[in-house]
Amino acid sequence: MLIADAQVHIWAADTPERPWRAMRNQPHRPVPFSAADLIAEMDAAGVDRAVIVPPSWEGNRNDLALQAATLHPGRIGIMGRIAADQPAASAPLLENWRSQPGMLGLRFTSAIAPGVPSLSDGSMDWIWPLAERFALPVMLACPGELAAVGRIAEAHPGLRLIVDHLALPRGAKDAAAFVDIPQLVALAKYPNVAAKASAVPCASTEPYPYRNTHEALHRVFDAFGPRRMFWGTDITRLPCTYRQAITMFTEELPFLAGADLEWVMGRGLCRFLRWEASV
Repeated sequence: MLIADAQVHIWAADTPERPWRAMRNQPHRPVPFSAADLIAEMDAAGVDRAVIVPPSWEGNRNDLALQAATLHPGRIGIMGRIAADQPAASAPLLENWRSQPGMLGLRFTSAIAPGVPSLSDGSMDWIWPLAERFALPVMLACPGELAAVGRIAEAHPGLRLIVDHLALPRGAKDAAAFVDIPQLVALAKYPNVAAKASAVPCASTEPYPYRNTHEALHRVFDAFGPRRMFWGTDITRLPCTYRQAITMFTEELPFLAGADLEWVMGRGLCRFLRWEASV
């Protein structure tokens, strides 16, 4: 079974040229967490592929991810960042975006701080027709903005959108983390929208296998189906081992089995992102 992680981060050492700041929820991770560290963890856990999302705290830098994809072709994909608030500079990049090593599409973290572009205020609307035109899938970290995702999906039916981390509210735990699941599953009516079931263990105060998250996962699976629900980890803030993040899905969710499990664990992600593989 192909196992492809829908979200991981890497980052460099703290230097004056590349200052590092303390990252929330990642106190157990070393600095740096390099491509070599990631590949070692993937090999140990049995993960075939991973999509690097450059961390938001580094701005719009994609260089480390591009280096990783160059060193590990076929194993590393990238959902890269552009300056959403600088359309004049960013728009010309999109036509040849996927010509970069491992580059699969775009990723935006919306409305995380004052001044950061939001899906809801129209400031990012210049992006969607271009991403649709150039067949660039888009991952969206967008808690609280699911209505805007629906608006974008309806206006741009050829644009493939992935809702990151099931749009769980940042920092929420247990029942409070899943209050927006009804809004998320309502988006399943748009065939161009998928749900990334990543970092789910982070939303529970229970121990592995985080049983209080399973009902929400089942609802998302029933709505989106196996080809539009993608397993992922955000490995650097997991409260469990990488292997446990896999077995939570492969061994602990009774509704996932057979071909459905294969799609959720990697085939669906690769197909949705048009990541060449025997899928």
